[in-house]
Amino acid sequence: MRIVVLRVGCVDVEVIRSVQVGLCEVFPRTICDIFERMMVMPRDAYNVVRGQFLSSSILSRIWRYVESSGVDRVLGVTDVDLYVPRLNFVFGEAECPGRAAVISLCRLRSEFYGDLPDSGLLVERSVKEAVHEVGHTLGLVHCHDPLCVMFFSNNIDDTDRKRSVFCERCRGLVVECLKRL
Repeated sequence: MRIVVLRVGCVDVEVIRSVQVGLCEVFPRTICDIFERMMVMPRDAYNVVRGQFLSSSILSRIWRYVESSGVDRVLGVTDVDLYVPRLNFVFGEAECPGRAAVISLCRLRSEFYGDLPDSGLLVERSVKEAVHEVGHTLGLVHCHDPLCVMFFSNNIDDTDRKRSVFCERCRGLVVECLKRL
């Protein structure tokens, strides 16, 4: 599988590189590149009332990069607060199954919760959410195992609790999905 990581708006390149490495470590026989150019944040994604960006609007723009690049998956990484209707926020969103996904670093930052910045923790959380969303693009749904990376994170504690890898059952599903690519 070939994954391209795409910056959506201004995003720390070091975090992008860490996500790239993390994806290659978790997904077997995967090539992961970083798209050189940054995608401009779509203005129509911003909801003035909520002060957040609609993730599905960003996801549809990421799809254009999928079409033009010919890669298996494109993961957008942004630093703005994302939401979907009926939820207060999301850490990310993906086509399930599909080829496009997006994660946000905004609520993965420790300073969002009033703590001191922690770049190591930000990278750890970012990799977990990246793996989770790419898992969705392979057709995986949320797992009931709270330690599995595919467990739904309702809050940052759920993200911190889970591992960056798949449980045995989800791992088997990933291997089967990758065989079909």
